[in-house]
Amino acid sequence: MFKKLTNVSVSLVQKYLPDPFIFAVMLTFIVFILGMGATSQSPLSMLNHWNNGFWNLLAFSMQMALVLVTGHTLANAPIIKKGLRKVASIAKTPAQAIMLVSFTSAIACWINWGFGLVIGALLAREIAKQVKTVDYRLLIASAYSGFLVWHAGLSASVQLTVASVGHPNNFAEQVTGSAIPTALTIFSPTNIIISVVLILTLPLVNKAMLPKSIEETVIIDPAKLEDEVAATYEVKTFADKLENSKIISMLIGAMGVVVIIYHFATKGFNLDLNIVNFIFLFFGIILHGTPRKFVDATVNAVKGCAGILIQFPFYAGIMGMMVGVNAEGLSLAGNISNWFVSISNETTFPLFTFLSAGIVNFFVPSGGGQWAVQGPIMIPASVELGVDVAKTATAIAWGDAWTNMIQPFWALPALGIAGLGARDIMGFCLVDLLYSGAIIALGLLLL
Repeated sequence: MFKKLTNVSVSLVQKYLPDPFIFAVMLTFIVFILGMGATSQSPLSMLNHWNNGFWNLLAFSMQMALVLVTGHTLANAPIIKKGLRKVASIAKTPAQAIMLVSFTSAIACWINWGFGLVIGALLAREIAKQVKTVDYRLLIASAYSGFLVWHAGLSASVQLTVASVGHPNNFAEQVTGSAIPTALTIFSPTNIIISVVLILTLPLVNKAMLPKSIEETVIIDPAKLEDEVAATYEVKTFADKLENSKIISMLIGAMGVVVIIYHFATKGFNLDLNIVNFIFLFFGIILHGTPRKFVDATVNAVKGCAGILIQFPFYAGIMGMMVGVNAEGLSLAGNISNWFVSISNETTFPLFTFLSAGIVNFFVPSGGGQWAVQGPIMIPASVELGVDVAKTATAIAWGDAWTNMIQPFWALPALGIAGLGARDIMGFCLVDLLYSGAIIALGLLLL
């Protein structure tokens, strides 16, 4: 039965899921039409919202591109490749490969989503070199499945926002008069139990999706996984000496290391995108040994960035239309949230908050952006219904993470590293979506 569900999911995605760019364009058309119908705005108004939002993710796009480039570059440093090979060697069979990648990715994503997204994909590539009969599509999908738990972990944007005193988007503090400590969100029994169940069972779910026979298995061509042969450099001129100078790499690298140490000494274990990229960047410089080797590795890594650079502005435009308000202050995202509030009671409110967040996330795939839309609606409704505000914030966070399994937005860095397209993995991710949705919903209802 499970194999049949997997085969149907993979077949549906292969037939009907377009290239991620076309997917973003189709979402643009859908939100444009729904926005006019649901909020009674004119086509010109919706176009203005689209235009106003189109470039709002430029900084984030650069951060995501650097996650891919710096992570890929660091992983190609000789000592890191050796470490990845050692970890990958633990897996001897396709089943072990899938479980190792799933578990490692989930733990890494719970610690920090940017770190986990890169590490999972890089480990999957290395394992594919050693376990040559594993289904490469499922292996990368397993690496991406760990992303399900990032909104429940240490880098969870919603929970960290509501814990920040005086934050402009801390709607919980604005409504209740106090911030919500992470002990009541990230480290709450509800969140921890759901997280642990998913971290421990997703490897089993992914393993169960392994094709029955070698004929059904999609095996990656080993040549596509081979690293580029290290170039040899002739040092003839003064410029050549600078480019191949280990001293320069060590000096600039030492400056970066001092900044990293100071960051953790003064801010604690605070891993945001900037410090993750900073760590990847400067350790990459150090471990490649010379500026020339580092630059060459970076040039090779940049090849996977096309999807991020082209598609993220379209998602920013979609977000602009989702949150663009009419004369009465209503937006499409707000209407979706308000409808779920209207059918909720004290018992069902966390569940419907989770479901509404999953729907909104499909069009606003940004934790901070989604919270800015739903927080002002869901938090006052939570207080009015007598529902724990911390649980409401947790439900929004889980909904934001849940539908990432069928939203290519966040998968683009992993796909760039893996050299695959969205339709290659989303059929498997759809099964993970169905399974995790049941676990999260039960947890929010019963715990």
